[in-house]
Amino acid sequence: MTDESIVALFFERSESAINNTAEKYGRYLMKIAANILHLREDAEECVNDTYYTAWNQIPPDRPSKLLPYLGRITRCLALNRHDYLTAQKRNADFTQQLAELEDCLSSPDTPESKYENGELGAVISEFLRTVDSEKRNIFIRRYWFSDSIADIAKQFELSESKVKSILFRVRKLLAKYLESEGYRI
Repeated sequence: MTDESIVALFFERSESAINNTAEKYGRYLMKIAANILHLREDAEECVNDTYYTAWNQIPPDRPSKLLPYLGRITRCLALNRHDYLTAQKRNADFTQQLAELEDCLSSPDTPESKYENGELGAVISEFLRTVDSEKRNIFIRRYWFSDSIADIAKQFELSESKVKSILFRVRKLLAKYLESEGYRI
């Protein structure tokens, strides 16, 4: 079933929209949530919440690309759940990935910084376009999809130390790029 057909089912308020979405994208959404949360039950809950959120947002939203739309919802829900879990000191795995990026990104929680976050995302996207595709994909697999170093190494047929080295170098390049764009590091 095409994305347009699934979105049309959401607009018709047909429950088969959820079933078709789960059938087509359930594994993808589960991978995103599981990479962040590491507990199957939490990831399943997050994916179910994704379907619920999509049900409530479509309509009025009409995503032209359903996969990234659902992926973003899942990622946001998983990150919120991660915040809840780490507040209770239950999940340190994803916290390590965030700590890896701390050298590049600072995040004071002010109204100005919240405004700049939209700009910051655009600047990071701009930076990633300057990096060769393999390094960019490794960076995205680690920090967007939250894949483990081992999974990335296997996917790209590299050693784990090579993946760590690439990530380290790209983070350093990102820090320099952000400084050149006027961001304090």
